Amino acid sequence: MRAISPDDYKVVLYRNQPSGWVAEVPSIPGCHALMPTREAALTELDVVFQVISDEYAERNQALLLDTTEILNA
Repeated sequence: MRAISPDDYKVVLYRNQPSGWVAEVPSIPGCHALMPTREAALTELDVVFQVISDEYAERNQALLLDTTEILNA
C-alpha cells in the first residue's frame, strides 16, 4: 500500500497581506502554513502534513479523503 502524501490532495495557496502566504489542504483540518514566501509556505505545508499524518497513524486512523471541489480557477 502506497503512503499518502500532500500530492494526493488539492492545495490552496493565497496571499495573506501583510504577513505573507498561506498554503493549506482544505480537506484536512489544521493542515495549513503561513510563511513569508510562496515557496516557504509550500515547504512548511509538507512538514505540517507529515506531522498530522503521523498523528493519525499513531491513533490507527486514516487521513480524511480529499473532497475539495474547484469551482473557479
